[in-house]
Amino acid sequence: MPRLELVTFKQLRAIRTVAENGTLTAAAEVLGLTAPAIHTQIRILEENLQCKLVERGGALGTRLTAEGRAVLDAESTIQYALEGCMQKVRALKDGHTGVVVLGVVSTGKYFAPRLVAMLQKQYPDIDVVLRIGNRDDIVRDLQQQAIDLAIMGRPPRTPLVKMEQIGNHPHIIIAPPNHPLSERYNISPQDLLAETFIAREAGSGTRILLIRFLDSFGDGAPYRFIEMGTNETIKQAVIAGLGIALISQHTVTAELKSGRLVTVEPAGLPIERKWYLLHRKDLFLTPSIANVHRFISDLNGSFLPTMKPD
Repeated sequence: MPRLELVTFKQLRAIRTVAENGTLTAAAEVLGLTAPAIHTQIRILEENLQCKLVERGGALGTRLTAEGRAVLDAESTIQYALEGCMQKVRALKDGHTGVVVLGVVSTGKYFAPRLVAMLQKQYPDIDVVLRIGNRDDIVRDLQQQAIDLAIMGRPPRTPLVKMEQIGNHPHIIIAPPNHPLSERYNISPQDLLAETFIAREAGSGTRILLIRFLDSFGDGAPYRFIEMGTNETIKQAVIAGLGIALISQHTVTAELKSGRLVTVEPAGLPIERKWYLLHRKDLFLTPSIANVHRFISDLNGSFLPTMKPD
């Protein structure tokens, strides 16, 4: 019974070269071997497959049998597969293919899809998987090594990470149009504490920032807030007049430009934070992860929403 593991590249190459050049002697010259060496390779393959692969002599000279042509077809398939394999290996080594999981905090959903589209245009064979979650979700994913890179506003204490600033992240207070505080320049702490704030859920970086902001001038004074789970819900609640909100400017650029929302500008605002690109300190950066990291870093925050006219 033929044994697949005994078939060698040398044997297949001998068949291919004989078919292309017509004689054992010509094939031997192409491969830099002797005719007996070519004959030996073909004979061993014939013995393994238990059939004749090459007809020698006669009016037609040396030619392949039907079985020989079947082996030649298999050799072509193997050759194409190996060439494809080599191309994939080169692409992997160069970082032009692979999978990179990018985690982005919820606020980043207003720019993350555009960023991923830019990455796909630059690296069409790198599959960038986007994961959106609140700060606790992204930190947990980092701890569990479920993501490769992360974009967030406040780096975690654990796990240990390597990070770099990639852009400014201003936070502002928004209100519905014609809100009384929107037209005032000297807004006191008492004015703000008298308002109802629409806030994100516990664990959100924006919620933490709001509490710190109110505590910084409230001296323990109580304040009211209504919790809502998404920035979209918060925006709609503010537009409806349920309250005001401290929120990332990057989430409301469209509404501010259209006039559906306005800003309230007490002293101390906007709160200037930063966006960070980070990864676990112990993460091995594959070439594809390194390319995605470099691409985002080199953009210098140009993918972030701005209040400049469209």
